[in-house]
Amino acid sequence: MTGVLARYEALLTSGELRADADQRATIERLDALASQLDAPMPKGGLLRRLLHKAPAAPRGIYMWGGVGRGKSMLMDLFYECVAMPAKRRVHFHEFMIEVHDRLRIERASERGDPIAPVVEALAVEARLLAFDEMVVNNTADAMILSRLFTGLIAAGVTIVTTSNRPPTDLYKDGLHRDRFLPFIALIEERLDVLGLNGPTDYRLARLGGAPTWYVPNGPEATQSLSRAFFRLTDFPPEDRAHVPACDLPVSGGRSLYVPKSLKGVAVFSFKRLCAEARGAPDYLAIARAYHTVIIVGIPLLGPDMRNEAARFKTLIDALYEYKVKLLAAADAPAADLYPAGDGAFEFERTVSRLMEMQSDDYLAEGHGPS
Repeated sequence: MTGVLARYEALLTSGELRADADQRATIERLDALASQLDAPMPKGGLLRRLLHKAPAAPRGIYMWGGVGRGKSMLMDLFYECVAMPAKRRVHFHEFMIEVHDRLRIERASERGDPIAPVVEALAVEARLLAFDEMVVNNTADAMILSRLFTGLIAAGVTIVTTSNRPPTDLYKDGLHRDRFLPFIALIEERLDVLGLNGPTDYRLARLGGAPTWYVPNGPEATQSLSRAFFRLTDFPPEDRAHVPACDLPVSGGRSLYVPKSLKGVAVFSFKRLCAEARGAPDYLAIARAYHTVIIVGIPLLGPDMRNEAARFKTLIDALYEYKVKLLAAADAPAADLYPAGDGAFEFERTVSRLMEMQSDDYLAEGHGPS
């Protein structure tokens, strides 16, 4: 299998990437880590396993930087080049929902500390855990992360993660943040913290200055949004029939079906999001999980679609709060989406946000809560 560094060099040679000192330093470190992970287990490895003594985990990596600086691309190259099967890549938010579900089951069994068996199970499943977009925005996550990750690293698991923030800014101003500080210390002690803040914003470049709001709905708008999806995700258009879907976990044990879900980009129809019984938990789950959302089929709104309009307002509030990029096809420009009638005044704030979400300043913002 071609190494991480060799694949990166090929992208530079082809002109798909531009020279970037931060990316170069990070890719060299990722290349070395991939070699470590794929190295044969030293003699005595089986004996150590039999004695339940895990080999020391290779030192992990924490990649952070602004939106569009290539974090996901570098993670793609690294993860694809690691040959060992005991690896797992998952969005950080989705992983933490899973962890809390596992902890709930362990607490119900009343067998003592619930974290230890969860750590043990995760360590058996993967020697490499690769997280997309580490962000900590709730107390429940903050209170368990230090013990969880200390246990995983001690059990021989290597952590590689991306984030829009340096470790010191995680859970900034959060409740009881003093209890979270050991997790920051753990990251800085056990992972290499590498900044990616080079001069090229690849995500904005891939949008190519194209509009983000298309009028009217129809084949032309749909095709434009489809092209944007393939540019943002590097997915080959000829494989469009195989774009992955997913079931996004929502609070309360529910899930939301996402018809197209890839590399932090999701595609929905307006009907799925706003004509069905949805609420703030659904929209917040979307906003946390995706840096870009594409919506097709937004109709002209008015008093006869009061419920749909109310859900749409809640959706836009959630996306705006997390600085999610919105690409959409609608029957009218944002300013004319709710032209008149009862509820038009209340919709003005949503219009204002939709207009701001099309601005260059907003598009350059990093994903995450304000």
